[in-house]
Amino acid sequence: MGMPGGTELLIILGIVVLLFGAKKIPELAKGFGKGIKNFKEEMKEVEEVAADEPKKVEGADEVASAETTKTTTQA
Repeated sequence: MGMPGGTELLIILGIVVLLFGAKKIPELAKGFGKGIKNFKEEMKEVEEVAADEPKKVEGADEVASAETTKTTTQA
């Protein structure tokens, strides 16, 4: 099942016009565009916060403590 072709898109557009009316479609598109813009802005903020946080590696504390124990027992 792929992307709808030209005929299918025309049918979908016709149904949308019937349901919402020609006057409401620009308002709906404007609201949809604002929603996408807000979503992209929030995703950028999430990526910036994630980039600022140091990455924690699981088990790194265990490895560090094991290496410290080895060096102190060998000395």
